[in-house]
Amino acid sequence: MYAILDIETTGGKYNEEGITEIAIHKFNGHQVVDQFISLVNPEKEIQPFVVNLTGINNNMLRTAPKFHEVAKRIIEITQDTVLVAHNAQFDYRILRTEFRRLGYNFERKTLCTVDLAKTLIPDAESHSLGKLVRALGIPVSDRHRANGDAIATLKLFKLLLSKDSDKTIIKSIIRTETTGELSQRQLDIVEAMPSETGLYYLHNKDGNIIFLGKSSNIKKRVNQHFTKDGDRARRLQKDTKRVSFERTGSELVAMLKEREELLRHRPVFNQPLRKNEFSHALFQSNNEHGYITFAIGKIEKSKSNLLCFSSADAAENFLREINDEFQLCLKLTGLSEAKQACSRHIEGSCLGGCVNREPAQSYNIRAQKAMARYTLSNRSMVIVDKGRELGEHSAILIKNGIFQGLGFYDLNHQINNIHILESIITPMKAGQYPRELIEDYIRKKKYLKILELQ
Repeated sequence: MYAILDIETTGGKYNEEGITEIAIHKFNGHQVVDQFISLVNPEKEIQPFVVNLTGINNNMLRTAPKFHEVAKRIIEITQDTVLVAHNAQFDYRILRTEFRRLGYNFERKTLCTVDLAKTLIPDAESHSLGKLVRALGIPVSDRHRANGDAIATLKLFKLLLSKDSDKTIIKSIIRTETTGELSQRQLDIVEAMPSETGLYYLHNKDGNIIFLGKSSNIKKRVNQHFTKDGDRARRLQKDTKRVSFERTGSELVAMLKEREELLRHRPVFNQPLRKNEFSHALFQSNNEHGYITFAIGKIEKSKSNLLCFSSADAAENFLREINDEFQLCLKLTGLSEAKQACSRHIEGSCLGGCVNREPAQSYNIRAQKAMARYTLSNRSMVIVDKGRELGEHSAILIKNGIFQGLGFYDLNHQINNIHILESIITPMKAGQYPRELIEDYIRKKKYLKILELQ
């Protein structure tokens, strides 16, 4: 659990500043579950430059609660959390100083989004909050006010969590917790998992991932792990000290991330990865009359695969769909062995490529359009799909036919700006398998929309 924090102060000499405003958003890694926002009477004058910067003046704070009146609420909302702030050292020092004046030793673990951003977004021009969120296209209002900056920090932290492919943030948090067999609290965490699409991670006492998987119902799948019989299942249950999860919204995002993270982490309880889950392919050639023809066969290294499929039946079903959609010929697509006209020509839905009545050029244009729609070759585009929550979408970026990576964006993002788009994308490895996975997903038309990029 995290407490995203921002504090505004009076300014002044080191350790003599007073708090003028505080905002805390309690964040469970997926959504805000509690928040506290308040002006605070610092019982001292505010420096003029701070008034100009924040807009908070002495008159505004006369009737605001004093720190000792909000101290209990701050302790409660930050209990058992890690404080997250942009330049956390400053905010944590200010809080500890105020509590020390009350005779209370306030101690919490901290994470600094400046340090995290330097690690996860090293190429950013600046790591100041204002410039960083602007470069990332994160909308922000009420800059230099506690809640405006806290919300900006929260959105930045969510982006950093999604970019943290090595899971260094969650590992560092788990290592600080008590170890032992699964506690009731941890079992409650499993029970409280969402019945949503995403990835889940089983961690050992050191925070290392010992098993990971994807599911369209995370809660159901994790419960199955804890109720399964067998020696391997019991060993996994015994070694698991914590379960974490990551919602993706999109099935495609879950599949791409699962493959990448299995290769990255190689959890000891996962089965070895199969080299390829696609067994059959679609091959293209031209017949003696110049018409494009298609054939289904097993994948061979020596042949150039046009599209890959999990089975011959899946490939045949796809060919039948494009026959209907693009008015192609059953015979030329290998679905009919008729010696003369195919059955569709007799019905009037084939324009006669099977008996050389339609010009090969016009037929081939439709055949090429069919393939262009369902392959990545030479395309630059964004596949827009479901996000993790309301008001958010996922984005899978393809440039010149090559998978670049994925990310999430608010609906008010202008993601046709390639620079902002690339800044929110977490780079991922390209390769044959991700390409096949994406093309298969496009064929099934599960995505929300595709944006072609210039």
